[in-house]
Amino acid sequence: MNLQYLLKSRAAPALLAGLLYVGWKSLAQYFGLDGSAGGLLADTIGVGNGGLALVWALGHCDGLDGPVVTMARKALETDNVKLVLPWVRAEDEGEIREVFDQARSVRKLGEQARKLADIHFFETLVRIHRAGEGAPFDGLQPAGRDLGPAVPAADKALESGSIEQVEKLLTEAIRSGVHKHFDAALSHRKFDPNDVEEGRAYVEAYVPYVHYVERLWQVAMGAVHEHGENHAEHGH
Repeated sequence: MNLQYLLKSRAAPALLAGLLYVGWKSLAQYFGLDGSAGGLLADTIGVGNGGLALVWALGHCDGLDGPVVTMARKALETDNVKLVLPWVRAEDEGEIREVFDQARSVRKLGEQARKLADIHFFETLVRIHRAGEGAPFDGLQPAGRDLGPAVPAADKALESGSIEQVEKLLTEAIRSGVHKHFDAALSHRKFDPNDVEEGRAYVEAYVPYVHYVERLWQVAMGAVHEHGENHAEHGH
């Protein structure tokens, strides 16, 4: 598998999301979080009603400086609701148009009314957008949040027209993660079959290693949505 080619393909955004997910899940396992918080063995990519909710919850579409609210501001400034319609499903378009028209009317009542109307429109748009992705909405998040290196790199790549920095970021992250899990599993591989504790230590290193590699492969192959349905059939 040519990693450089993969990162330049259409699978790159999905792979980026998968990396975020796998990293978060690995931390959850390390700190002993239960299944509701996303324990590594409790579920896999795509499991549950939320599907990819956890992945998208790590994104920035709910931020006041995120792409959805940014486009919503432009829509209100230019009186053009079509600017935000691509962010929602076709079946939700009617509700967005209605709230947009309401916001336009209320904005004319004064500065305070304008601010309230804008926030209501932003919240409604982001909530419906995230619902379309199967993600929860916990309110608009403040601007300037630390999103880590991945999301800013992905956005900057689109602005510059070059995937080079994202490619470098992902390549280094994958290499580091794979080596870490591989080394842990390999170091416990040779053990006395009669030593249950040593055997258990190997299993505890082997399972995260295999799941880590499997999830990266599934995401890279664009099988994120199917993974949750199929994982139970070949899970460890």
